Amino acid sequence: MRITKFGHACVRIEHDGATIVLDPGVFTDPEAVDGAGAVLITHEHPDHYEPERLRRADAPILTIAAVAARIREDAPDLAERITVVAPEERFEAAGLAVRAVGELHAVIHPEFPRFTNSGYVVTVGDTRIYHPGDALTLPGEPVDVLCAPVSAPWLKASEAVDFAREVKAPRTLAIHDKVYSEAGLGIIDGHMNAFLPQEGLAYTRLADGADL
Repeated sequence: MRITKFGHACVRIEHDGATIVLDPGVFTDPEAVDGAGAVLITHEHPDHYEPERLRRADAPILTIAAVAARIREDAPDLAERITVVAPEERFEAAGLAVRAVGELHAVIHPEFPRFTNSGYVVTVGDTRIYHPGDALTLPGEPVDVLCAPVSAPWLKASEAVDFAREVKAPRTLAIHDKVYSEAGLGIIDGHMNAFLPQEGLAYTRLADGADL
């Protein structure tokens, strides 16, 4: 199995000829999508969804109803590739088992409307990888790798730490990391490394294009 971190919230998972790409948005290196067997999108914000990235491959697009509606409006040429998934639905993407997790984006501000958001648990052999999108929804099952947001307008460092500690994945991979400067990311890395290793949990923040 190979897990590659591409810009911001995008993760590419490869296993035994199968390739899934999650959340290729405007901060994502375009080549992240090349050769994908399926693309999963958590929600409609442009840092997670961008039509030109989706056009780089002929892969099926699996996502929630709100994102499907946005794609049909923004890029009708992609509409026939969409499959809509519901909360807690179990399905296959590029031959890998996936479960949709959660329904709502984290609160950005109480006066802003809540967007819908679905995380995904992808099972690769004996390994479960959880990408929550823009939410701190627990996966509802043990996972081996947590893709944890570490910087966002809706996120505090303490929330990121506590989310990772509550999920208890043996390995936490930092995602959603384009919002902070390198100085800010160094601070969140310090917080994560101050708490997670004490509980036997490993934390990693990768450069774009690097593998876990």
